[in-house]
Amino acid sequence: MTKTPSKTPAAKAKPAAKTAKTPAKSPAELALEVAAKPVEVVGQTLERALDPLASALKRAALKRADKASRQFDEEAKPATPAPAKGALPVSPLVVPFPNIPPIAGVQLATARAGFYKHEREDLMVMRFAKGTSAAGVFTRHGVGSAPVDWCRKHLELSKGADARALVVNAGCANAFTGKPGADAVRRVASAVAKRFDCRQRDVMIASTGVIGVLLDDAKIVQRLPDVEAKLVDDNWAGAARAIMTTDTFPKGAYAEAEIDGEKVRIAGICKGSGMIAPDMATMLAFVATDANIAPAALQTLASLYTRTTFNCVTVDGDRSTNDTLLLFATGQSSAPKITRAGDKRLADFRRKLEAVLLDLALQLVRDGEGATKFVKINVTGAETPASARKIARTIAESPLVKTAFAGEDANWGRIVMAVGRADEKIDRDRIRIQFGPLVAAQDGLISPTYDEDKMSAYMKAQELEVSVDVGVGRGTATVWTCDLTKQYVAINGDYRS
Repeated sequence: MTKTPSKTPAAKAKPAAKTAKTPAKSPAELALEVAAKPVEVVGQTLERALDPLASALKRAALKRADKASRQFDEEAKPATPAPAKGALPVSPLVVPFPNIPPIAGVQLATARAGFYKHEREDLMVMRFAKGTSAAGVFTRHGVGSAPVDWCRKHLELSKGADARALVVNAGCANAFTGKPGADAVRRVASAVAKRFDCRQRDVMIASTGVIGVLLDDAKIVQRLPDVEAKLVDDNWAGAARAIMTTDTFPKGAYAEAEIDGEKVRIAGICKGSGMIAPDMATMLAFVATDANIAPAALQTLASLYTRTTFNCVTVDGDRSTNDTLLLFATGQSSAPKITRAGDKRLADFRRKLEAVLLDLALQLVRDGEGATKFVKINVTGAETPASARKIARTIAESPLVKTAFAGEDANWGRIVMAVGRADEKIDRDRIRIQFGPLVAAQDGLISPTYDEDKMSAYMKAQELEVSVDVGVGRGTATVWTCDLTKQYVAINGDYRS
């Protein structure tokens, strides 16, 4: 027996295939019909009959209200620090951070002051024992930063005697910031001096980061209590990390030397990856020793060995506004006090100090922005050492030469071009160019032993050496550089954004 389907409401009944045309209702009939319906239905009917956009507007309003509600919910949640922007892969030329023992008379601490949006420490403080000598070498840039001006001025006033503290921030260069920038440095020095019970001029300041941004000194001052509580003797690796900007690895060096039979220690850290060029190399470097060396002698050593180390490296040929090398001698070892840089008892110390500075300088090149090749440029046969340095630097900073290194192309013609462009005295018909042990050109033309396959194989190495003899004298020089890659463009195109 088949069930009979129940009646469906009239509203859901299927319309007949053909229906008689219903005559249009008059306004009065419509009004009566509407009045007989519930209020909700009346509203819906009026929406359809009088304003077909009303329902769409209501739906939009509901969406906005819902979005606002979700926004308030999100704002109520605790803020999560932004991740590190554009975290860069570690350079393939990286070297490990050395094991640096405590240096008597030096304490270090780091903190997050907030100069970066993402989670990272960006503040480093060193405290030195009373009587510490200090020396400095600074940028020759025409637009020196406020911290550079402060250090240079106060080292001159104090003659390098009794340095008590060093404060370094990353993320803000405080360069080209006028009197407000100088005032910010002074306020930091004043706050540190009060906390460490010393004079303002005994506090050295250094900054690195974006040029043209005023230092928010309050960010540093408010962290000083925490920093003082965290001061320890052996945080050199943490200190190196805190001062990094586009660096991909922390940089440090350590050596031990003897002065008159007594052992002394030398430790240093630095930062730098781009805007690296001689006079000085763009970087911040801080070196401390427990040797007892008078300020004048220490300044002589710092100036002398900067020439053969930091002034012999280049990444991109751009000198910085903030270049700073500060050298501190705490006098806390048992070695005797040395008052002259040329003292024979300093012979071993001088060698080891130069080695530490060179180690740090070469790490800057190894961490050059986007670098994949570490390149040593030797120039011999120049008229003078100064001429040799200029030729070597011109080769090392040539974009055409550097991109050839990146492409693993032994394009010795570009070396010839750079040699001639240096505008120094050379003998074209005696020029000799080598890539490692392989002779590319000699006596003014391509070498008869030139082998493209061997050259190509040599260029695949991560570390390269190019030697050029220009045939006019005895002047020699060495400059270290790296290649120029697409990654360098990517890093610097996105530096602020």
